[in-house]
Amino acid sequence: MFKTAATLLAFSATPALAATEVQWWHAMGGELGGKLEEIVQGFNESQSDYVVVPTYKGNYAETMTAAIAAFRAREQPAIVQVYEVGTGTMMAAKGAIRPVHQLMQDEGETFDPAAYLPAVVGYYTDPEGNMLSMPFNSSTPIFYYNKDVFEKAGLDPETPPKTWSEVEEFSRKIMDSGAASCGFTSAWISWVHTENFSAWHNQPIGTEQNGFGGPSARLTLNGPVQAKHWGNLKKWADEGIFKYGGPGPGDNAPPMFYSQECAMYMNSSAGRAAVIANAKDFDVGFSMMPYYDDVEGAPQNSIIGGATLWVMEGRPAEEYKGVARFFSYLSSPEVQADWHQFSGYLPITQAAADLTRSQGFYDENPGAEISIQQMTLNPPTDNSRGLRFGNYVQIRTAIDEEFEQLLAGNKDAQQALDALVERGNKLLEEFEAQSN
Repeated sequence: MFKTAATLLAFSATPALAATEVQWWHAMGGELGGKLEEIVQGFNESQSDYVVVPTYKGNYAETMTAAIAAFRAREQPAIVQVYEVGTGTMMAAKGAIRPVHQLMQDEGETFDPAAYLPAVVGYYTDPEGNMLSMPFNSSTPIFYYNKDVFEKAGLDPETPPKTWSEVEEFSRKIMDSGAASCGFTSAWISWVHTENFSAWHNQPIGTEQNGFGGPSARLTLNGPVQAKHWGNLKKWADEGIFKYGGPGPGDNAPPMFYSQECAMYMNSSAGRAAVIANAKDFDVGFSMMPYYDDVEGAPQNSIIGGATLWVMEGRPAEEYKGVARFFSYLSSPEVQADWHQFSGYLPITQAAADLTRSQGFYDENPGAEISIQQMTLNPPTDNSRGLRFGNYVQIRTAIDEEFEQLLAGNKDAQQALDALVERGNKLLEEFEAQSN
C-alpha cells in the first residue's frame, strides 16, 4: 500500500513529457492555408509525441528566402515548403538539406519511392533516383473554357479545341459572333507557354537533360517551335484574340475569364476550385493543353509546378523522427486523396489516385482527372521530365520581361528568345561558379 502511494505521489510530481515541436514554414495562404492547417491538426491529434507547428511566411520566393536567411542565423525550421523552380538552389545548399530518402531510412519509417507518381517524384530525385524532398502540392497547367460562350458562338460545348489552330479558329468564331470579346487569356507565360509548352511538344529548354545532368547546363529555349509559339501569341495579341494576363502568375488573367470577357483560359489544375467558385454564371469545361499537330512527338506530357517539403539540417535529433512520422502521415492515401479532391493538386501517390477514383470523385467532378491524364499521357523524356536550373527564379523574371518586349513590338519572337537565352545563361554561369 505504501509503495503504491509513494509511486503515485512521485508520478504526480513529475511533469508530463512535453511533445516535441516541429516547425514547418510554408507559402500557402487563404483556403489552401486553412486546409494545410487542418491536415496538420489531424496529424497532431493522431499521436502525442510530436506537434507540427505550421507558419505562413509569404509567397514561395519569400518563404525560401526566409529559410535560407534563417539557416545562416541558425534559426531554421525543420521543414520548409519550396516551389519547384527552387529545387536547383536547394540542392546546391551544401550542408543545409537532409534528403528525404535518407531521413526516412535513418528514422526507420516505411518508405517506397515506387508508390509515388513517377511524373511527380521524378522532378525531385537525384541522378541515382533518390528522393530529395517530399512532394506535397504538385499541379500542372490545364485548359479551361466557357461552355455557355461556346454554345452562343455555335460551337459544341462538349468539344474543346485540341490544337492551337483550333484555338485560333474557335476564338475567331466566338469574337465574330459577339459571344465574347476575347478568345483566350492565360496565367504564367513562363510556366505555361515556355516550360510546359516545350515539354508538351517534347522540345528541350536546356542542355544536360534540362539541367538534371548538372550545373553546367545552359538554356536552349530559343528553338523554332518556341519561337513559332511566341510569334503566334504576339500576332494573336495584336488581333485581340489573346489578352496578356500580366507577368509571373498573371493575376489579370483569372478576372478576364470569370467576367466572360475571354472564353478560354490556361492556368494551374490547382485553380480548379477557384474557377468553379468564381464562374457562377456559366458552365466551365476542362481539357488538356492545346498543341501544334505539325510538331513530331506532340503531345508528350506536361510537367509539374507547385512545391515540395525540404528537411533542413541543424535541428535537434528528436525533431527528425517527428518529421519522418509526419511525412508518412502526409503521404497516406486518405490524407492525399482528401487534399487532392479539395485543392485540385495532383495526388502524389497512385494509391491516393486509386482511392479518389473508387470514391466516385472523378465521375461526379468532370475535369478533375485531366491533370493526371495529361501528366501521364506518355513516359517522360529528357525533354519532358522537368527542369533543374540554378537561379531559375531570376530566369523566370527574364522570361516575363522579354515576352513584354515582344508584345511592345521592340523585338520579334526570335530576338526576344535569343535575348532570354543570353540573359539566362549569364545567370547559370554565375550559379555554376558559386556551386564549385
